[in-house]
Amino acid sequence: MLVACWSAKGGSGTTVVAAALATVLARSSPTGAVLVDLAGDVPAVLGMPEPDGPGVAEWLAAGGTVPPDALRRLEVVAGDGLGVVPVGGPLPDAPGRGEVLVALLGADARPCVADCGSAPSGVRLAVAAGATHSLLVLRPCYLALRRAVASPVRPSGVILVEEEGRSIGRRDIEDALGVPVRAVVAYNARIARAVDAGLLVSRLPGALQRPLRHVA
Repeated sequence: MLVACWSAKGGSGTTVVAAALATVLARSSPTGAVLVDLAGDVPAVLGMPEPDGPGVAEWLAAGGTVPPDALRRLEVVAGDGLGVVPVGGPLPDAPGRGEVLVALLGADARPCVADCGSAPSGVRLAVAAGATHSLLVLRPCYLALRRAVASPVRPSGVILVEEEGRSIGRRDIEDALGVPVRAVVAYNARIARAVDAGLLVSRLPGALQRPLRHVA
């Protein structure tokens, strides 16, 4: 199973949601889970040292010359059964390789979560569009919703990052996009503190864990 998390606009909390979802899946799956960083912010959110070796970018650039297990060799242990595949360098323009990546991750025995960042294009677009579950992380603002409606990716569901004082609600989002809101994550200071302290994996706040438990 491959779950892609993406947003139509920056600042929606996509990486935090992707990392939290991968952590929840790693804890509930006997095989653990893997988090694929396609946007570059996963190490910072998880409080990990910045990887200095190759990553997804180098795997993509190598084309069909890489062995079948090459991607798994790039994984870094993040704890709690969670492995992270770092992005490496800038993602190359690699036509067709995004689809190969989708197939490879989808065939993994472990649940895989991909952080596709905001306004995905190229390989990130292929992963967001081809995943088993394509989850749009959305703040309830008009600009973000308008961009989501115009996005070339059709999400299978929405993770709503709820904010007080917004006039756009769950029903408005479902009506505009034609897909269900699968989870509502309310803003909580504990989430920000866990990220700032690098403790998202070891001390996943209940405000994230509870709504994401049955998303995928």
